[in-house]
Amino acid sequence: MIEGVKIKKLLKHCDDRGFFAELVRDDEDLLENFGQASWSMSYPGVIKAFHYHEEQDDVWFFPSGNAQVVLYDLRKVSATHGETEVFYMGEENPIVLLIPKGVAHGYRVLGQTPATIIYFTTKSYNPEKPDEKRIPWDDPNIGFDWEIKNR
Repeated sequence: MIEGVKIKKLLKHCDDRGFFAELVRDDEDLLENFGQASWSMSYPGVIKAFHYHEEQDDVWFFPSGNAQVVLYDLRKVSATHGETEVFYMGEENPIVLLIPKGVAHGYRVLGQTPATIIYFTTKSYNPEKPDEKRIPWDDPNIGFDWEIKNR
């Protein structure tokens, strides 16, 4: 696993009314502090990649749809520098994923329905000085192949 990345399996409490699950709590050591919560939707087949942050950590959760999430460790001082890791998140695998600062991240929507992401950050977005560095989805240094592998 890429150094500093954390996964939280969700515990769903189900009954005849539906279900309830906690996403992020202040007592579980996911975020060092809370900055902002955001909500976004992407259409099937869309690739939103890559970007990274120098000052903030992200926590991602996909409550609907499914996504292939790709992480690439840019941190030169990390034991996992240069490593790529892939997670399949969403309705079929409801997990919460911590993405540390300095780790490039992006996703591709899988299947035939849109995917919704809710994410939490340790800092609020500052439009005057955005902490969001962009890398092309097909960057040769990362070299990730986004094509579906028929097996």
